[in-house]
Amino acid sequence: MQTVKMVVTGPFNSGKTSFIGSVSEIPVVRTERKITDDTRNVKQQTTVAMDFGRITIDKDLALYLFGTPGQKRFDFMWEILSEGMLGFVVLIDSSRPETFREARRILDTFRSYSSTPFVIAANKQDDDDAWPAEDLKVALGLDSNTRVLPCIATSKESVKNILLELLYVILESAPEETMTRKR
Repeated sequence: MQTVKMVVTGPFNSGKTSFIGSVSEIPVVRTERKITDDTRNVKQQTTVAMDFGRITIDKDLALYLFGTPGQKRFDFMWEILSEGMLGFVVLIDSSRPETFREARRILDTFRSYSSTPFVIAANKQDDDDAWPAEDLKVALGLDSNTRVLPCIATSKESVKNILLELLYVILESAPEETMTRKR
């Protein structure tokens, strides 16, 4: 069976742990700890190292999902987690515009690590204040070819759609000789 490593990144409280947890077929490995600074007003726990989950696409392909911490003080984990990734998802809380600048910074950081394909997931589309995916693309200053997809991280089907889209982007960008060898 072939495995594909994907990284799920994004700002603090963007929904990365929920994203992985909604599709993982194994109990998610979580490294959450109680928050002791002012961000505890947002939520009680945060990821301090990584989340890990797995989903089998078919008998020949499984995805390994690695979620990053979102707080800047744990950003030393980002480069470690990005090693060997074939693609990444930047998850954005589309109802909190104050986090968009941080999301853009995270996107640029991951692009500096690797030229692997990526997609942007505009999470929390079920929130009344959520920005539409196309508006988010403009707010982040992304080019027209960047895929910004609506997402609800707690919905298994929504997360599966994001991951399948990233798989398509990976396949589209794979060199022809690589695809020929795999057939």
